[in-house]
Parts: sequence; C-alpha cells; structure tokens
Amino acid sequence: MLDYVTDKVQDETRQGEAYAPFANDPNGYKKRFYIESYGCQMNFADSEVVASILNSEGFGATRNVEEADLIFINTCSIREKAEQTVRKRLTEFRKLKRKKKGMLVGVLGCMAERLKTKFLEEEKLVDIVVGPDAYRTLPALVEEATGGQKAVNVLLSRDETYADIAPVRLDSNGVSAYVSIMRGCNNMCSFCVVPFTRGRERSRDAESILNECKYLFAEGYREVTLLGQNVDSYYYVDEVKNETVTFAKLLEQVALVSPLLRVRFSTSHPKDITDEVLHTIAKYENICNYIHLPVQSGSSRILQLMNRTYTREWYMAKVDRIKEIIPGCGISADIITGFCTEEEQDHRDTLSIMEYAQYDYSYMFYYSERPGTLAQRRFKDDVPLEVKKRRLQEVVDLQNRLSLESNKKDIGKTFKILIEGESKKSDTDWKGRSSEGKVFVFPKEHYALQKGDYVLVRADECTQGTLLGRITAIQ
Repeated sequence: MLDYVTDKVQDETRQGEAYAPFANDPNGYKKRFYIESYGCQMNFADSEVVASILNSEGFGATRNVEEADLIFINTCSIREKAEQTVRKRLTEFRKLKRKKKGMLVGVLGCMAERLKTKFLEEEKLVDIVVGPDAYRTLPALVEEATGGQKAVNVLLSRDETYADIAPVRLDSNGVSAYVSIMRGCNNMCSFCVVPFTRGRERSRDAESILNECKYLFAEGYREVTLLGQNVDSYYYVDEVKNETVTFAKLLEQVALVSPLLRVRFSTSHPKDITDEVLHTIAKYENICNYIHLPVQSGSSRILQLMNRTYTREWYMAKVDRIKEIIPGCGISADIITGFCTEEEQDHRDTLSIMEYAQYDYSYMFYYSERPGTLAQRRFKDDVPLEVKKRRLQEVVDLQNRLSLESNKKDIGKTFKILIEGESKKSDTDWKGRSSEGKVFVFPKEHYALQKGDYVLVRADECTQGTLLGRITAIQ
C-alpha cells in the first residue's frame, strides 16, 4: 500500500496550469479541465499523466471548477470513507452540470475500476469512467461522451507503464516530483483491493525513468520520489544493453544523475527490501535515509490472515538490519486496527512493535472491508466499529508520543535541509525537510536563498510534527 497523504482522504486539488505549454497565454487553450485526486501518491502521479494527455488534446487546467469543460475525480478504493467522499463530490458536480451545457464529468482510477459501469447505469452521476490502465484512450472517450454516449474503459493491462508520456507537474512547488517506476501489485494482501484495481505488477523501462529524472533536474527540481506499489520488486531487463536492473541498481543510477538531486522512494514491502538496497542507500548521501516499511499489524497471527508473508519476529529483525546498515534512518509504517478476529492481545502486539521500531510517524487506519478482496471472501468482519476506533485511537496516541520523542532526540543536532518553500504560517520563514523526512521550519534571516537550495539547520525546538531551528551554513 502506498503512503497516504494523511489519515483522511484528501479533498485537495492540485492544478497544473503553471507547467502547461500555454501557461503564459490564457487563451492558448480553448477548453479547460479540472481534476481532483484522492488517496495515495500514485493517484497524484497518475493525474499528472492524465493532465499531459489532456493538454495534447487542447485542454488546459483550471483552478475554477465552474469554468471547466471537463471535471475528473481520480479516485481511491482503499477505504469506504474514500468512496463516500467521492460520491458526495460527484453529487455536487452534477449540480454544476445542470448549469453549464456540455460539461462532462468523469471518474478515474481505482474506484472507477472497481465499480465500472455502476456509475453510468445505476447512479447516473458521470459521463466517463476510466480505469488506471486506460488513460491513453481518454481523447476518444471524451469525444464519445461529447456525442451523448456514456464512455467507459476499465480494461487492465499487463504492460502499460505510461513510460513515454511526460507528466504535467501538478505540484506547484517546483522542487519535488513523483516519478512512477512500476504499476500494479502481485502481493495479494487479503485486505487490499489494489491487485484487482491496478492489475499485475510490471516495471517501467529504466532508461525512461532516468531520462525523466534528468529532465526534472534540468528544470530545477531537486527531489524525486520513485513510486510503486512495491518498489523493491522493481525488475527490468534491458535487452538492448543486455542488462538486468534491480531496484538497488535503479536507485544508484538515479542518485548518479547529480549529487544535488535527492532521491526518495515509496513503498517498500518488508519481504522484498534487500541488504543491497540498504547498502546503496548508505553509500549515497543524496539517497534519503528514510524508509516507509508498512507493518499493518504486530501480531503474527493477524499477519498470517492478512497474507503479509512475514512474522512479527521477522519484521523486527528487518528493522534491526535497517538501523545497523543505516544508523539514524527514519522509519514509518502503515498500521491497521480491528482486522478480522483481532483480539486485545493482537492489538497489544501492534502497540509493542511500534515501541520496538520507534516509528517517526505512521499512517493509521481502522479496518474497512473492501468488496472483492480475499478478506471479504474468506473472513467475517467481526470486530465492532467502536472497538476498531478505540484501538485506532490508542495507536494514534502512541504514535504521537513516539513522534514527539523522536523529534526531541534531534534537538541540538544539525541537518542538511532542502528548502521546499515558505512556511504556511509566516512568509518570513522557510520550510524544508531533512534526509530522514522530518519537517523543519526556520527563519529566512538575511540569507539570499530560494526554493531548491540546501542549507544546514540546527534544531533548537520541536513540536510533535515539526522541528524549529536556525540556519548555520549554506550548502
């Protein structure tokens, strides 16, 4: 499961007009699209691919939904709450359609794949339904819908990676960018709908990944996050060069683009992250010392039911290995409370493994049964909702304490920070992150700096989520 932006579904719109070819010419595009992305980082990256495809068809992005000719929601099916939020937004968009003749509304992504034609036939909320592997067909589907037909393509692919499409960067900070390196998932965790909505695992051409990273660096970006449902199983055979590229080799190749380009990645499956990957991280200063290592549960019994293919003890040994090879490495996790048959001892095992791993932060949820998953077919969702929520709150409370303790340990230390922009609270402060993924806020003072610069910052104070400090040197 990829990282989620918060523990709630995002109602955030990331618009890409600043990076569109006609960004400086408001009349360059005669038609406009508006897109909202929900859920994981992969969905936001996919929206950038969609934006590129729509740009090529003469559609420019808009921040004003009321002036859009096309409205798309890139959806998430990982939790029931996500789908409820999407339905609410679609109902709101239907009201806009009644006011603007010719406006089209479409659903993209995992929810489109899972529910397929239900949106068109039963709920009549949308005109276009497109699965994650069918974005290339968007122009034809838009034309079909414009003619009054309901348009749908949810076919999954065994080879689609969108490797030849240059994404339109919808994140406006101009410093950090997502780079998709693979699609789909083969793991079949019993709680997860992703294998059914995104298909089988396939890796993108390594050369196209490198070219995208080189282009981003030339354009001024200073950080890339390599994305995949399970990046550690990346495996590409370059028949021209007669070379096999593993994830460790890909990490190294991207790191060698420039020492000024930071490299992050998400997400790792504990069973697949290798010592070779860990040693590669340790070798290159610009590969961030941070690993998102989803645990899901601290109970071996529950892990078996989840089909996670590791035990509690095995996971703890992996944490030990990470800390041995990469001292000070930041570690975060995904945690699910209230999975089928979970008892109080299983819950206590989760709390104790959190203490053991000392997570810097976590993405925490209570179990939401998803139709079509192995768990839905095999097990009864028998933990009462109030118990799920109480256990989740205990997990959240513990993580809040661990996050604060982790930040307190950094007070007095100096970190290399990549400036991402101004602080949301004050235009006299910068905001940035350390290699370990921690957020820093610090005064601009007299330094002539800008986004994308590196500085050394000493941590003087902290909150649970942020370290506060001062610049000690310019890098």
